[in-house]
Amino acid sequence: MQTALAQVGDPYVWGAGGPNSFDCSGLTQYAYAAAGISLPHSSSMQSRMGTAVSRADLQPGDLIFYYSPVSHVSMYVGNGQMVHASTSGQPVKVVSVDSMGGITAMRRIA
Repeated sequence: MQTALAQVGDPYVWGAGGPNSFDCSGLTQYAYAAAGISLPHSSSMQSRMGTAVSRADLQPGDLIFYYSPVSHVSMYVGNGQMVHASTSGQPVKVVSVDSMGGITAMRRIA
């Protein structure tokens, strides 16, 4: 999670996986790689990994997925907040988990 938070302010670039710019799944892939865990560079594929958790059970580092079909992923950082790379023109930032609309899945990888 600290690796993801260290990217706050970096620009969003579609298809980017770091170290200086990211898209949503590139950011989560990069952060997990720093912890020695390999994730695909696809929010949809990441949404099928790990184990499902409920919102009440979210822990920092868990992944949160949005839309149907899944097309966005963020990382939970605690206190109802997430870090994510959202869209062109917006930097990596920390926002409310509810800022993207309906959550479709929450997963714990590890």
